This record gives sequence, structure tokens and C-alpha cells, in this order.
Amino acid sequence: MYSKKVSEQMINELFELIASLQSAEDCRELFGDLCTNKEIEQMAQRISAAKLLIEGKTYQQVTDSVEISSATLSRVSRCVRYSKGYNKFLRPPASEH
Repeated sequence: MYSKKVSEQMINELFELIASLQSAEDCRELFGDLCTNKEIEQMAQRISAAKLLIEGKTYQQVTDSVEISSATLSRVSRCVRYSKGYNKFLRPPASEH
């Protein structure tokens, strides 16, 4: 899954560091060091697109709202449908439906 030059321990350390963050400001500071502005923008676009898909918006409605490539939107859509992350953190609790 990951490059041979990146050990599982390195990946775990990354996730543990992210999990230790206490605030949005902590995230802003760390991600500002870890990522380029473009990478942060792309992650923000993916989150926005995932939220819209979870709300039931069409691909056209998402692309009208978020500047995102069709390939990236397709990947986000697959993750919304088949993975856990976006749904776990972006979908409203069942009682709010």
C-alpha cells in the first residue's frame, strides 16, 4: 500500500501525531508544515465534495460548487460509498436524519 521506503512505523507515527492534535489551530500549524498550500486546498475540496455527495447532490451539482477534477470526484464518491472515513466524520448522526 505504501512505498517501500516508508515503514509502517513511520505511517503509525504520522497518524499518532495527527491524533494528538487538540484544536483546529494545532491542525493548521502542523498541516502548514507538512503540506503545500495546494495539498491543503485539495484536501479541503475533497471534504467539501464528500459532504455534498453525502447530502445526495449529483456529480454536476458537486462540480458546480467545488472546483474538483472528475477523477478526484470519482475517487471521493467511491470512498463515500465503500469506505468508512468520510461517512464516519461527515455524516450527521442517525437522529438528525
